Parts: sequence; structure tokens; C-alpha cells
Amino acid sequence: MLIGYKSESYPEKRNIIGIVNDAEYQKVRDFFILAEARMSKLNRIVKKELFSTKDFSNQFYDCNLNKVSLFHFFNAISYGRTPWITTFETILPRFDCLLAWHHGSEPDLSNIKNEDKIRKALRAIASSSCKRIIAISDCNANMQRYFLRNFPEYKENIESKLIVMHPPQEVYISKYSDKHLSLEGKIKFIFVGASFFRKGGVEIIETLKSLIEQYKYDIEFTIVSSLKIDNYATKEGVDDVKKAKELIHQNSDWINFFSQLPNHEVIELMNKSHVGLLPTYADTYGFSVLEFQATGCPVITTNVRALPEINNNHTGWMIELPKNSLGEAIYTTKGDRLIISNLIRKGLEQAIHEIFSDRTVIVHKSNKSIFKLKENHSINSYASSLKNIYLEAIQDEKM
Repeated sequence: MLIGYKSESYPEKRNIIGIVNDAEYQKVRDFFILAEARMSKLNRIVKKELFSTKDFSNQFYDCNLNKVSLFHFFNAISYGRTPWITTFETILPRFDCLLAWHHGSEPDLSNIKNEDKIRKALRAIASSSCKRIIAISDCNANMQRYFLRNFPEYKENIESKLIVMHPPQEVYISKYSDKHLSLEGKIKFIFVGASFFRKGGVEIIETLKSLIEQYKYDIEFTIVSSLKIDNYATKEGVDDVKKAKELIHQNSDWINFFSQLPNHEVIELMNKSHVGLLPTYADTYGFSVLEFQATGCPVITTNVRALPEINNNHTGWMIELPKNSLGEAIYTTKGDRLIISNLIRKGLEQAIHEIFSDRTVIVHKSNKSIFKLKENHSINSYASSLKNIYLEAIQDEKM
């Protein structure tokens, strides 16, 4: 069977491409890809955004020209007749106008639920060509159900196609002792993520600095981040990036900084670290948590979105933040963000005090996180389930 995919980005590599061994995968092109390329080029020529291309990457229509057995997308929907499935991380459809509806204390769709393009997209998901929609967490499956309550004419049909499959993860060690990493001397913490500010990077550095100064804790901290501005949860700007770089430079005696590294080198750094860090304001999933756990690093995370499904206080440490009914942290106002920042700092302090009071806690949590990862994120189990979905979708089309 020939499976068509739209992009070779990280989520596709993580969840789709090459997962089923006896399937052949082929990158496909369509109208939206061509339109996005042309309009982006025109925007670059005039040096401003004449045309918005944000929604193009999550839609697909190829006039049924790609001769594949099935399309498997990530976050995208198809308007064609070829059978398709989509793995997704928040809701479908994923349009720019829908990226913030679940923010704040009370999720609100009142201003957008009557938009024609949303209903057109829902008709495509409800069509016979769409065989499955695969949520990567229970959290975003629940978000999809909540969203569909506002569209009762599509609710039952689309919910019948909805399943949950957590992303697969290769396990690099079988137990903590395989790391050959002593608990004597420095405790090595590591952060990985382009969105440094949204994922709690500033809080980490300032908290670690304070603990080193007050308690003389022997700490080494590795950062792998481009310090990207994404400006939706923490509202950072250029000045914040400058300050972060200065802070990193001023503490270079205990901070190792890499703006970018190949994945295999990141995994090597994780293998040489004791504890992973993702005290994030907002994340749809938290793929780095799986990679930390796969290298025997228990992780300090917050409790937002899917994170309680992949981390807890037995396998790592969890910082409780105020959330809405859908699991999104409440960071709407400057005051909201200050509350979150202070809770992250307090949670980091508590976890790090626990680690330095009894370093063997790292071993216990590491082994529990590895076991949980093997149970819930097996590559073989994921591939087997995906193969069955492919075969069922293709067979259904032939009937």
C-alpha cells in the first residue's frame, strides 16, 4: 500500500513517515502547497504580507491526481475523494481563526462558529473519504468533542471516527544504571525547545541561579534552544531575547548553550544528563518529555494539556498551574502570566530541593518513567495499530 504524506516536518517524522514497515510512503503535492509557495514568494518580494498563507499548510486538495492508496496527514484535512486519515494535536480543522478559542478561563466559539470555511472543513471531515481522525492525547480528543458540541449536525459522524493514539517513542536505555552517570558531584539539568520563553526557560535560569547562590547546589544546566519568539503565551519580544542571551552569558560557568543541534546529538546530551526540564506555560503535547524519559531523565513539567498523561509525580515532578476545563493554562492577562511565572519558580525550587536532599530520587523516578514509556509508547504497538487503520480504510474504500 502506498501512503501519501504532505510534509516532512517533525510531527510527520514522529507519527507517520516510515512507521508501518510494509507500507510505502510518498510525499505528495497539491493546490494549497503551490498556492502557499507562490503567495509567500510575492509577500517576500513586496516585503509585507499581502496574502495570508497560514491556513494553507493544513488543507489539501489535489484534484485526485496523486495515485496513492491513502493519505495520512498531520493537522491537515482533504477535500478530495481519495481516502484519508489525519493525526492531530489540538482540534480539526486547524485554522488560524481557531488557534485561540480554547484560551482563557471560558473557551468561546461564539464569534467564529458560523464561518463558512469552518463548516466546509467539517463537511470534509464528515465525508466518506475521511476514515479516521487520530488525536495524540486524551486532552485533545476531549477538546475535539467540546468543539463539536457547537456543530451538532456533524458531531455524531465525526466523533465516530475519533480515536486516541499517543506518539511512539524509541527507548534508548532499559534502566537508569545504563546511563553510567554518577549521582556524586554536579546534578545535570537539560532543557530542549525552540520556544525558550513559553516553555519556562527564563524561570529555569533565574531559579537555578538563586539556588546556586543561596544553597551552593552543584548544578550544570544545558540549553538547546534557538530562543525563538512565538509570542502567544508569554508575550516576549526582541528585548527579552537580548536579556536572555546576556543572562546565559553571565552564567556560562554553569550553563552550556546550543542554539541548534542534530537530534542524535541532543539525545547524547540527554543521556549525559540527570533531569529534564519542561516547566511550560503552554504546549500541545510535550514531545521532549518522551525523549527525556527514553534516556532515563525524569522530567519537571507543568500540568497543562497532555502533560499529565505522560508525566506525574511518580515518574517525575509536576507543577500545578491554574487551568480551564480543557487543560489550557490561563495566561490571558499580565497578572495571569505573573501567577504562572511565580508558580513555575516555586515548583522548580521544591523539586530541586527534593533532588538535593536525596539524589537517589532521580534513579527511582527514572526507572518508573522508562517503564511507563515502554508500556504506553511502544513503537511496535503503535505501528501495528496504524497498519490496521490503513488496511481498514483501504478495504472500506473497496467495498
